[in-house]
Amino acid sequence: MKKMVQLDDQLLSDVERIATERGRTLRSVIEEALRKMVAHQAPASDCKPSKPVSLPTFRGHGLQPGVNLDDSRSLLDLMESAGAAD
Repeated sequence: MKKMVQLDDQLLSDVERIATERGRTLRSVIEEALRKMVAHQAPASDCKPSKPVSLPTFRGHGLQPGVNLDDSRSLLDLMESAGAAD
């Protein structure tokens, strides 16, 4: 399967040098590195669910309506709009 990816110029240069030194193709060196990375990843079933965290609040009454701490994009939007109002 063909996919296009962008790599940092220095990283690509380093990988090309390694491939040349070892008499291998750039593709084979990249595939080997990716396979090693994937092999060292813990399966999702091994991940333990985290315990709920109690966050202290100051000068307020806790989490405000409509705020979802699991949605980083909406949190960023909310913080940016609050900063614009200041």
